[in-house]
Amino acid sequence: MEEVKINEFEKVDLKGGTIIAGFPSIGLVSTIAANYIIDSMGLKQIGDMSSPYFPTLSVVHDTEPLSPVRIYANEKTGKEKIIVFVSEFRPKPNLITPLANVIMDWAIEKSCRLIISPEGMVVEGEAEEGSVASAYAIASTLKAKEILIGANIPQFKNGIIAGVSGVLLNKGKRENFDVISILAEAHPNYPDARAAAAAIEVITKLLEIEIDVAPLYKEAERIEKQLQVLQKQARPVVSPSSQTQPSMYG
Repeated sequence: MEEVKINEFEKVDLKGGTIIAGFPSIGLVSTIAANYIIDSMGLKQIGDMSSPYFPTLSVVHDTEPLSPVRIYANEKTGKEKIIVFVSEFRPKPNLITPLANVIMDWAIEKSCRLIISPEGMVVEGEAEEGSVASAYAIASTLKAKEILIGANIPQFKNGIIAGVSGVLLNKGKRENFDVISILAEAHPNYPDARAAAAAIEVITKLLEIEIDVAPLYKEAERIEKQLQVLQKQARPVVSPSSQTQPSMYG
């Protein structure tokens, strides 16, 4: 039985398009960014992913049942075709490589040109109100590195990138396929909308598209103020281990 497969609801011409892989990461950066891009650009669902090892549940949104991993796309907005894979559930370890392999193989089959995978990167301390999270990027090929240089995106020089992004980078290097992972500084203990906004701003530079991230920054300020109130009211502060993210374990 196949571990992971893509189910296409309709055939869409995705040649030359860019895939954004939005699987949960630190601060839920990738999931927040992916959902925001889907809503902002009005992308429609064109398929989903399935696996016997996915959670046995349906994500219901606006009375519609949805798979734990969905695929959205537009045929064209301005100059760029956008395809977004999005999930709210962290893949279990033995599914990470199959997920990345299926996405990469599908990207090649559809003649897409680039895969972008946003991630959260742990930052210590509290963000100042109104501050902008820092974001870096790393590329799988020389061509993709030149894209980063041309867009004046700081490159991530040393460290470890885990999960789907890490596997996509390695596979992209082996297959000579352009993959860019965006690393936004994020807090691990709560959904970090500010970091997601920083990741989206990098994506807009890379793809030369326009997405208004101001609402995300406002949401970040609301979340941060709410957390500050809760922290004052509750002592000791709840430990990070008690604020776990959902896991794709079924």
